[in-house]
Amino acid sequence: KMSSGATDLRQRKKQNCTESDKMAPEERNKENSKLGRSPKYMLIQRFAKLFFGCLAAVTSGMMYAVYLSTYHERKFWFSSRQELEREITFQGDSAIYYSFYKELLKAPSFERGVYELTHNNKTVSLKTINAVQQMTLYPELIASVLYQASGSEEVIEPVYFYIGIVFGLQGIYVTALFVTSWVMSGTWLAGMLTVAWFIINRTDTTRIDYSIPSRENWALPYFACQVAALTGYLKKNLNCSAEKFCYLLVSASTYTFMMMWEYSHYLLFIQAVSLFLLDSFSLAQTEKVHEVYKIYLFSLFLGYLLQFENSALLVSPLLSLVAALMFSKCLQMNMKKSTFLSRLLKIMYIYLVLTITVTLNFLLKMFVPHKENEHLLKFIEVKLGLNTTKNFTMNWLLCQESLQAPSQDFFLRLTQSSLLPFYILVLIICLFSVTQVIFRRICGEPLKETVKLEDGRIGERPEIVYHVIHTILLGCLAMCLEGTKYLWTPYVCMLAAFGVCSPELWMTLFKWLRLKAVHPILLALILSMAVPTIIGFSLWKEFLPRIMTELSELQEFYDPDTVELMTWIKRQAPVAAVFAGSPQLMGVIKLCTGWMVSSLPLYNDDDLLKRNENIYQIYSKRSAEDIYKILTSYKANFLIIEDSICNEVGPVRGCRVKDLLDIANGHVVCEEGDSYAYSKYGRFCHEIKMNYSPYVNYFTRVYWNRSYFVYKINTVISFQS
Repeated sequence: KMSSGATDLRQRKKQNCTESDKMAPEERNKENSKLGRSPKYMLIQRFAKLFFGCLAAVTSGMMYAVYLSTYHERKFWFSSRQELEREITFQGDSAIYYSFYKELLKAPSFERGVYELTHNNKTVSLKTINAVQQMTLYPELIASVLYQASGSEEVIEPVYFYIGIVFGLQGIYVTALFVTSWVMSGTWLAGMLTVAWFIINRTDTTRIDYSIPSRENWALPYFACQVAALTGYLKKNLNCSAEKFCYLLVSASTYTFMMMWEYSHYLLFIQAVSLFLLDSFSLAQTEKVHEVYKIYLFSLFLGYLLQFENSALLVSPLLSLVAALMFSKCLQMNMKKSTFLSRLLKIMYIYLVLTITVTLNFLLKMFVPHKENEHLLKFIEVKLGLNTTKNFTMNWLLCQESLQAPSQDFFLRLTQSSLLPFYILVLIICLFSVTQVIFRRICGEPLKETVKLEDGRIGERPEIVYHVIHTILLGCLAMCLEGTKYLWTPYVCMLAAFGVCSPELWMTLFKWLRLKAVHPILLALILSMAVPTIIGFSLWKEFLPRIMTELSELQEFYDPDTVELMTWIKRQAPVAAVFAGSPQLMGVIKLCTGWMVSSLPLYNDDDLLKRNENIYQIYSKRSAEDIYKILTSYKANFLIIEDSICNEVGPVRGCRVKDLLDIANGHVVCEEGDSYAYSKYGRFCHEIKMNYSPYVNYFTRVYWNRSYFVYKINTVISFQS
């Protein structure tokens, strides 16, 4: 039965393909003959529309990439800086990513460079790591191959090539959003408006300004391409060649996205939930949705093999959900009949999928050895108020702005650019229309094969329903964690632009209002052109001067204290020296000097998290002997105290590093709402600067400036007072 069912499915797909290929030209010819237009005229018109639309999409992406490059140059004066000063602009984890790119270029061969990264013992003291697996360094591998294979060594410097690829990907990102809104609305005016809103709200649509090499800046453009292809793939009455092209693009971009970002499977899980809901209410072709599920399975399997048997993919909720969906589909394969029983089984189907997903994920985590982020689960518990903790790492994460709920300024910025009001309007109309369609489906009314403009049923288009569900789910995530707004806001731009440029959306609204004074189709066509034009002119008038001022204004990023510190390390420190300090500074030291460090600004490894917490004790109220034992346990030779952390005056009291350490170490006593600090030792970072015993017995100051104090950790302890 299973084999015959699969054969029927393949035959049905082929039949649908051939039918759509035959019917589409016939329908177009009939329509053209009614309008008195020749097929040749219509072909030229369609080609012109496609050509100019593609030209506008590509031009938008290229202009955005040039804009980013120009802004970056104005912000950092990159071309006039020395190499060391350029590298200091990479902060935190960005510095680590770029440092490995440098190491790959310095290696005698690509194979040797990859081997050294997968067996890396020159970055973190007393630890050999597979940097490619642990830090998802596939972007750096690709960038280094392209740089060397293209013969760019004599044409462009490595740093320009590296950031140029990232800016180019951002251009592709914008182009993909343009195409998505164009495919949905039928006009590339929607694409232009999408790009305008994306750039104006750049603070909330991308992190490119703050962290160029971050994994999401490499990965999200591929996800945008996947969403654009999926949008086309879900459309009804798609001809065979277009369907195959969309399918191949979805496959390639899904796998590439999964390889570029370690958290990609969580975002694909949200997408899979959207498709599951779409299929559960019979709003899309089940065969197409299940083809996408197969793409997920293939990408997970291939990713598991090529990511050094990454067990995180096996215990991912995406795999559990897709496996549950495929299994449930097999169980109810012959139950699709328009009866009350089939509708009841449809409800049971949703319950069955959810139950199997949770059970399967629980079993996989029990039997598959994995190093999935346990601190992530603990963080969710504390974030939801299900638990409390004094743990330094957990409280430090909770204090991060990106893990807080969005501020009022975020919504104010989206409102000032008119994005949020139009998004809410489009979302409400689409939701009501989708609700009507679902109600009709429950009552047994079939979906129309082709939805015409005069029908006013935008909720019957599967690609629209998918985007509505997808943006709602991403929006719920963004309302909890501000750092995830970069996943949501670009698709808010796209959906809002599609809505105001779509005659179908306006026609759906007019159907409800039952307009009689004016012909609704004519009014819908007029508004779909007039409203985006008015929005575009108002955005042009208000925001273009700001953008031009931003590009013309010369900013200066210069950190002389850090430059002096790096210069001193390169000239004075022994080659085999190991440095200890804050993880963010250690990343910069690794990039600028190449010296070994005791910790890294990475938060996906429990051992590194523990190291970071231990080394942060230099800002706590602990004895000199305790700090000395901690540092020597990691074979550190030099300690760097940062004045900005030691004397930090944070906007939120209780979220400073020293406050969190006092809480974790039990040096803060809370009584009747007031907190009192208690410890028999002073704060180490203050006391060590006094140069008295016992601190001078363990540490010797060898360098200092306004921001940094460097101490050599004594190997022979002197107890002279």
